[in-house]
Amino acid sequence: MNKEKLAQFMDITEEIRQAVAEGKPVVALESTILSHGMPYPQNLDFAREVEKIIRAEGAVPATMAVIDGRLKAGLTEEELVRMCEAKGVLKVSRRDLPIVVAGKLTGATTVATTMILANLAGIRVFATGGIGGVHRGGENSMDISADLQELAHTPVAVVCAGAKMILDIGRTLEYLETMGVPVLGLGTKDFPAFYCRKSGFSVDARVDTPREAAAVLKAKWDLELVGGVLIGNPVPEEYAMDFDEMSAVIDRVLAKAEAAGVKGKDITPFMLAHIVEETGGESLATNIQLAFNNARAAAKIAVELSKM
Repeated sequence: MNKEKLAQFMDITEEIRQAVAEGKPVVALESTILSHGMPYPQNLDFAREVEKIIRAEGAVPATMAVIDGRLKAGLTEEELVRMCEAKGVLKVSRRDLPIVVAGKLTGATTVATTMILANLAGIRVFATGGIGGVHRGGENSMDISADLQELAHTPVAVVCAGAKMILDIGRTLEYLETMGVPVLGLGTKDFPAFYCRKSGFSVDARVDTPREAAAVLKAKWDLELVGGVLIGNPVPEEYAMDFDEMSAVIDRVLAKAEAAGVKGKDITPFMLAHIVEETGGESLATNIQLAFNNARAAAKIAVELSKM
């Protein structure tokens, strides 16, 4: 999309616009974790801390959102507060984007939509918590996150703590393989499972430094291969949760969701809220720490990519 047409739909802060134009490192951030993942004002403190972490590593943070129908790359303080207060803020994936823009509505961006907005703004690295994927029973329900298709088609690297444990991680990785998305492990051969450092499934390749990760990104895009790269970054050891215990918690919460008839895009926020309840808040603390860890790693990768 040319600059004139993009300006009809999108606002990019001057700092981000200049950084992209000069080839400086920029890291995209989603807003769903703010509007639908944490209570206010804890989410506002979290958002400020994530931006601080990215700046400390020498990169520019770029939180994405849709406000009154305008795509946003970078938020003012007032806009950030609005997203965190989450009054009338929708959850926006690819399919919702034209509806929200046309209706001049306000929405928080998922992984898929953040990738779309990052790509429009010229940003190549994005830090999130965990990606969506194939839901358990997805072979029958066909409940598959739009995140996977976006990774297949949009040239943005996503740094995450793996796929959310509520998903079928094996089938998620099979889907990514089919779509030609490289899955890297930052310092690990085992694909992380969000709250837990290991899922029991392997990544395509282990990279031990941000520079090695950046080299894979550069090679993919220099070869003009379509789509992004998924980089699994395990939660720090001191915040990791026990895999067997978390599996049992998730089984209990899945049963609750089924009994309540919760489906589609409502399943993830329902599950995450009830997991926090089941773990006495421990899962939320882990979620926050893994997001900080991913922001730090993404910033380092963005710095290395900018040098190349």
